[in-house]
Amino acid sequence: MFDFIQQLFRPKAAAPAAWHAVALTAAQARRHARWVEQRVFLNWLEPYYKAYHLRKGGAGGSRGLQVQIMHEAGRQGAMFFFDPTIGPGNFRHFYEHLGERLLGLGYHRACADQCTQRKQHLRETVLKQLFKPNPTDCPETGNCNQRFGLVTIDLVAVNGQPMFIRITSNAVLQPGFTPASSFDELLQHLLDAPPPTPATQALISEYHSQF
Repeated sequence: MFDFIQQLFRPKAAAPAAWHAVALTAAQARRHARWVEQRVFLNWLEPYYKAYHLRKGGAGGSRGLQVQIMHEAGRQGAMFFFDPTIGPGNFRHFYEHLGERLLGLGYHRACADQCTQRKQHLRETVLKQLFKPNPTDCPETGNCNQRFGLVTIDLVAVNGQPMFIRITSNAVLQPGFTPASSFDELLQHLLDAPPPTPATQALISEYHSQF
């Protein structure tokens, strides 16, 4: 799966795609607020967190939720693949909620953009949120506390079908910043949660298809 994704999104010679700001409509915002209030996100926080650690330990299998770990120069990340049992509606809610959870960790959303481009017979749509740590000094050093560095959360879809959510962090290496905390710590804060209850599991179908 990961090799296919790499080939699919490998840069090709093409006109640069245009990015534009995206925001929820009033109806979407109300529906999402109800989704959060009902804690539907509990259906996937713990399972994705477990899948991440299984993959990191080399025990990831073909059953259950799928996660791929990313290691690139100066960047750490993970791809959380869409599963049909989640549904596109819930997956979009989950993407929005991950950004909201990051706000609670001392971050602000620098941008929320969308880009659609065609690659041969495919239409790729990317929703991207970029988060920067709030400018807070570390009392021990006086340096700016960069927390987990710059964090990006993407939702990638092909021909309208969700493919994965990608979370990445980039440490700021310039003087005047504290060392960045690890990506593992970031995911612990974002995903470590109690399991869903039967009541929250019963709500999956309500949001399965519509965002």
